[in-house]
Amino acid sequence: MRKQIVFLTSLLLTFAALASAQDKSSRPSPPAQAQCKLADGKSVTIDYSSPRAKGRKVFGDLVPYGQVWRTGANEATTFVTETNLTIGGKAVPAGNYTIFTVPNADKWTLIVNKKTGEWGIPYKYESDELARVDMKVSATSSPLENFTIDLKPSGEKCTLAISWEKTQASVTMAAKK
Repeated sequence: MRKQIVFLTSLLLTFAALASAQDKSSRPSPPAQAQCKLADGKSVTIDYSSPRAKGRKVFGDLVPYGQVWRTGANEATTFVTETNLTIGGKAVPAGNYTIFTVPNADKWTLIVNKKTGEWGIPYKYESDELARVDMKVSATSSPLENFTIDLKPSGEKCTLAISWEKTQASVTMAAKK
């Protein structure tokens, strides 16, 4: 009888914990994912939260220039590669990482960080950085309400494109040979 009470209590606590867990899809900045298969058949996956502009000026205001940004909302953006990569000329071994960016009007910097599982801000992980890579900045053809990360395949490479408002920052990655 005592085992049944312990079992039922454990079961009720488990259901209560599951019921109280937040459904991430109902957040104002819902979860999103980008994925690219490389020539070797292995993939790169980015999981992030996609904030909305909601009429706000984004870059240079909501997202200040020259400061490390979590590159999305909520939890820090995760970057998982199943193969060794070269990103903008820098080596990134297969593994799980977090990515951050430093946006500027004319140039962005992508930060690949070995520390995972953090909320995203404040940024205090300089000692865990694997690489800082320059990104090319261009204007989008029209304003974008939703923050978006794309991984666009092109031959043996993928282009990482981060787009929001009227700005797109991009960098190319490929399986390391």
